[in-house]
Amino acid sequence: MQKIGLPYGLFVYLTIILVSCGLSQKKKETEKTVGNPKTAAQILGDTNYLAICYGGYRTNNRDSQPSITQIKEDIKILHATGIKLLRTYNTHYAEASNLLKAIKELQTEDASFEMYVMLGAWIECENAWTTALPKHEKENEVSNNSEIKRAVDLANKYPQIVKMISVGNEAMVKWAISYYVTPKIILKWVNHLQQLKKKNGLPKDLWITSSDNFASWGGGDTTYHVEDLTKLYQAVDFVSIHTYPMHDTHYNPVFWKLTEEENTLSNQAKIDSLMWHSITHAKAQYHNVYNYMKSIGVDKPIHIGETGWASNSDGYYGKNGSRACDEYKSAIYYQLVRDWTTKEKITCFYFEAFDEKWKDVTNPNGSENHFGLFTVDGKAKYAMWEKVDQGAFKTLTRDKKPIIKTYGGKKEELLKVAELPAYKIN
Repeated sequence: MQKIGLPYGLFVYLTIILVSCGLSQKKKETEKTVGNPKTAAQILGDTNYLAICYGGYRTNNRDSQPSITQIKEDIKILHATGIKLLRTYNTHYAEASNLLKAIKELQTEDASFEMYVMLGAWIECENAWTTALPKHEKENEVSNNSEIKRAVDLANKYPQIVKMISVGNEAMVKWAISYYVTPKIILKWVNHLQQLKKKNGLPKDLWITSSDNFASWGGGDTTYHVEDLTKLYQAVDFVSIHTYPMHDTHYNPVFWKLTEEENTLSNQAKIDSLMWHSITHAKAQYHNVYNYMKSIGVDKPIHIGETGWASNSDGYYGKNGSRACDEYKSAIYYQLVRDWTTKEKITCFYFEAFDEKWKDVTNPNGSENHFGLFTVDGKAKYAMWEKVDQGAFKTLTRDKKPIIKTYGGKKEELLKVAELPAYKIN
């Protein structure tokens, strides 16, 4: 067949031009995605950016840090569920920096890959976690200073990824007896970070908060209603609250009731009703914080830094307690939370992504080890079964194991362990 073509020199010239144009266009697309990332103000409240609390530990202690390869596996799994915002808890382990490196590598591989982080800085009192008496009015200055410094360094190193810093985790609530501090100490560090922003020591669009129990934010016991808390409200860019109806099934089961009409339902329908009352309880705690904030003349966005429901417990929430924990109830709660917060445009850092065995190393069946949407070996719990059916994890693995359903995907087996809770008739 006769070939009709251009002179060779002209052909090479045009080829170079076309390739250059293609590369230029690709560069522009990359710059559009990575060079202009979302700000915290744009991300928080945007229902396209689902959030979750992340810990990548596979073993029963934190001496073994998850590798960048392992973290990249986790990020891909979470991204496949729609997650684009992760929350961490401290900076003194390599996990936080490895997470940021992993995200950066994924974005280098794919410029359109979006994942942002709320970086946690752990804050604790003097003598925290020691045999000595904790001094709650004083802080562990060496540890806290190091946590904040590393958070600043990481935020400056990865400004396109780190969009928020949370000063402390449940660091003001008084039942955290081993380490809690007064609001004055949290306020000190929030003000420090805000001053750095003003002096160009941090990105100006970085948002600062503290993640704490709803009561610590004034939504419960009036003993928390102190002047320093008001100042903290004024200092943060947004409020991050925790609400845990699951824990309240033991400590404050005022909502753990059914009406006489609901009491005539089937056992599964009764469980569904109790979970509906649970989400109503969470909403009430959220609105209590909102009402207190308005009462002190402050108007800041309020988002949920933590809420979750464990899938197993042999303690207060197990068969000898409130019978709150199993995969069915945790899945119902997850869906109710997502429905509520999506409708109200509240960002919710659901607790948590994967089970972590180190949290209650002396008791493998303790509830703290079982808050994940996925097991340690990567099995998808009931809340994620639909994603498995949709093929979201088809090419993904965790530690080289495929993402498959728990209970072999048999709902009837799952429901066998979904016990009817110890409710009361209202």
